[in-house]
Amino acid sequence: MMKGQGQHPMLPHNTHDESSRQMFVQTMKLHLARQVSPHLKTVYRQRVEPELRRALGRTPKDRHDVRRGMVRDPAYQMWSSLQRTSQELKQDSQTEIAFRQIDTLADRAAKLGRGGKGTLRVDPTLKMPRYVSAVDIHIIPGGYHSELIAGDVLPGAVYDPGVFLYSMGRMGAYNEDMGATLLSYVKQTAPGWKPKKILDMGCAVGHSTLPYVDAFPGAEVHALDIAAPMVRYAHARAQAMGKTVHFSQQNAERTDYPDDTFDLVVSHILLHETAHAALRNIFQECRRILKPGGLMVHCETPLYAGMDAYDQFILDWDTYNNNEPFWGPLKDLDLKGICREVGFKPDSFFAKVQTSAVVDLARGRTKLFQGGDFGGAGAWFLVGARK
Repeated sequence: MMKGQGQHPMLPHNTHDESSRQMFVQTMKLHLARQVSPHLKTVYRQRVEPELRRALGRTPKDRHDVRRGMVRDPAYQMWSSLQRTSQELKQDSQTEIAFRQIDTLADRAAKLGRGGKGTLRVDPTLKMPRYVSAVDIHIIPGGYHSELIAGDVLPGAVYDPGVFLYSMGRMGAYNEDMGATLLSYVKQTAPGWKPKKILDMGCAVGHSTLPYVDAFPGAEVHALDIAAPMVRYAHARAQAMGKTVHFSQQNAERTDYPDDTFDLVVSHILLHETAHAALRNIFQECRRILKPGGLMVHCETPLYAGMDAYDQFILDWDTYNNNEPFWGPLKDLDLKGICREVGFKPDSFFAKVQTSAVVDLARGRTKLFQGGDFGGAGAWFLVGARK
């Protein structure tokens, strides 16, 4: 049974019928992940792969080969259609819930944002890059950057409960799994290290940011996102939870922080939301704002290198069906080469798979690499370098 989301004052309030609709979406997604998706691999092995071998004259070598056959198979077509429907139902239901309370949530955020030690900066002149504005990411109408009223926090109010539904509760009560998992790597590899200044890039609603406040109580924690509604919500959420974070609306490609500012710069599933040129700029910016000896770590979904061709394909579902155009292409990049190009020393580069830190919920995962089973098999891919 999926555990409930951790409560805080910025979460939208649900009516009985709204909660029932969310429960239906949760149940549908869990059924697809646990009961339907596992059978697709059998379909591939017994029916699709033999046909592909005959057509290709060889063994399918990667996700692109597998896709040629699977997209024509009725079993996959059924699952993919239902998976897309579950995503649309999730977005529609959560957007309706939050939109009903749009004014109330904006007022609440404004009140919660006052006082406390945390700060908030927004930049109304900031231009959205095309990789943000050209697609409604995650099938969210208007994406996460659009604003409908003054002081809007609607996208944050959609994202916070929405990502809990999308991950089927497998990222922790407060969606903290990515931050907690990255932190577990930092503590394992640098025991006793206490960074004094930390930056979380692409922080969304700050769900991955807050674990750093708890892990390093003496540190000054900053977080940025390109979307004003997200950082407004994140700031109010952090204030309500008694956490001190300095939020700002900025493009991670070009920030306003001075050179050599941070001991630790992190991100959590930011890289697959950015175009390739932007990713290079982000790595370069990380190096600029890191102090000498500072550490850059990015948390992502697992790469495809060394993965079974079918597993590559099924995990790549989001690239084609969830408005995630850079999800798959990220897996083909030479991240070590990019780090070297922007000035990191090659021997400082690392890449590894880190087991989820939210252990009790990780045990409830399906342990499969598959579209819609966010985080894939209870692990995250970490990539980074030291300045």
